[in-house]
Amino acid sequence: MRRALGRSGIEVAPLAFGANVFGWTVDQPTAFVLLDAFVERGFNLVDTADVYSKWAPGNAGGESEAVIGRWLAQGGGRRERVVIATKVGMEMPGAGKGLARQRIVQAVEASLKRLQTDRIDLYQAHAEDPDTPIEETLEAFDRLVRDGKVRAIGASNYSAESLESALAASTRLGAARYETLQPGYNLYSRSGFEGALAGLCRREGVAVIPYYALASGFLTGKYRTEADLAQGPRGAGVKKYMDARGMRILAALDEVAHALHAKPSQVALAWLMARVTAPIASATTLAQLRELTASAGLALDARATETLDRASA
Repeated sequence: MRRALGRSGIEVAPLAFGANVFGWTVDQPTAFVLLDAFVERGFNLVDTADVYSKWAPGNAGGESEAVIGRWLAQGGGRRERVVIATKVGMEMPGAGKGLARQRIVQAVEASLKRLQTDRIDLYQAHAEDPDTPIEETLEAFDRLVRDGKVRAIGASNYSAESLESALAASTRLGAARYETLQPGYNLYSRSGFEGALAGLCRREGVAVIPYYALASGFLTGKYRTEADLAQGPRGAGVKKYMDARGMRILAALDEVAHALHAKPSQVALAWLMARVTAPIASATTLAQLRELTASAGLALDARATETLDRASA
């Protein structure tokens, strides 16, 4: 079942592939295999950013987009089968940061070149820029939409107040508006989105595509003890979830997963899918990808939902 990205006319499957792993924990040949398998299973939203994966040793940013671009360049109808979402705003070597007009104009050309495409389906402001008037940012994005280089725009890491201000500015200017919001949101991290942000998105018809859908892997159940933290590069970022509430959530995931003959990760994603447009999750192997995409077919009944809600409250 496809879901709309706001009023953009773009429809996506209920799970997005997080391509931040490309050029980091996933090499190019593996990325190609994963992307082919992702679209073969009926999914289409691939989320990246110009800055991915700058943090990996030897990288400068742009690696993820470049891998996706080389995958698209193989042809075979790949470009028509995917919705490419990327971002601008974080600092790039030699290019600066922020959402000033000139920064956006330069960044979009660099992203288009790396992606080897003539259009970006969803171009997102990666974070708020308090140093640039929102009107300047929106006018720059609007020009890209009018020129056909971008189909729709979105926001990431915006507060409710900032998103509401941006939507009002778009109306006032007659400019393209943010059709999506990308917040950090999952079964453990609920308070930052639920409430004002969630209410605003519902009222305004803004699609929600949250990152950290599995809390850096914690909600897969892979990390349960201090010793488990050494299993991979994300271990250090998982430790903060390993408190009494986190263990309570894992127990609830285990209970529901056992009843449904599913995996904890699938249950965590199904819980999110019932609340948002398309959560973003990453996979580094085909086995992981199969596990994650199967979550789209998992339905949680009222009892399962109540169990998860209570444990994560």
